[in-house]
Amino acid sequence: MGAFEYYHTSFSYLDNTTGEERFVGVPEQGGRNLISADPLAPGTVYAASVSHDGTVGLYRLEVSLANGAGKLKLAGGVSGVMKESIQRSFGYLLANKSPLGVAREVETADFHVESIDLLGNRVEAEIGVAFLVACYSALRKAPSQPGLIVLGDLSIQGNIKPVRSLVEPLQVAMDNGAKKVMIPVENKRNFLEVSGEIMERVDPAFYSDPQTAVLKALGLK
Repeated sequence: MGAFEYYHTSFSYLDNTTGEERFVGVPEQGGRNLISADPLAPGTVYAASVSHDGTVGLYRLEVSLANGAGKLKLAGGVSGVMKESIQRSFGYLLANKSPLGVAREVETADFHVESIDLLGNRVEAEIGVAFLVACYSALRKAPSQPGLIVLGDLSIQGNIKPVRSLVEPLQVAMDNGAKKVMIPVENKRNFLEVSGEIMERVDPAFYSDPQTAVLKALGLK
């Protein structure tokens, strides 16, 4: 059974005492309310990515700053495709620190990065835009919007890379308590494939460039 087919299957058991049917989640579906509705600490952002087979990875990305000289320091859990994605995004940040208005802050801080795999399925995630949002959030001490998940990746020159599909990550977002999802504008046409239930419960926010993504994610103008 493919990862997304789990969303069309109910897993339950009967309570022998009350006769009540109780529904349970499984790792393939994700948990419930993994996305906090409360404001996160600055530097913390939820990110999602979908693999070639439709499996969704859901992560909490945490960036903390220490006195330094603009170096990137990755925790042990960051590797593979995710590591490459974060390094590209960091390269973009270094090259555009002045236009982004954070040149002094970037030059005097080291960036410590950790990624927590909330579903435990080790999906190779491309989360460059979420990383950029987390960095800016940490630098400006401005939290991301509550209940927000960021989708999308970017090149070292800042070109936005759309996600492969919207159906699966938005389903996981809704099932885990997300209220808003940042989506590359290139994926806008894919939004027509999303169910009405998801449209009602998850607010899409489209972006076409990294700076717009950062400002919308943090609720800045």
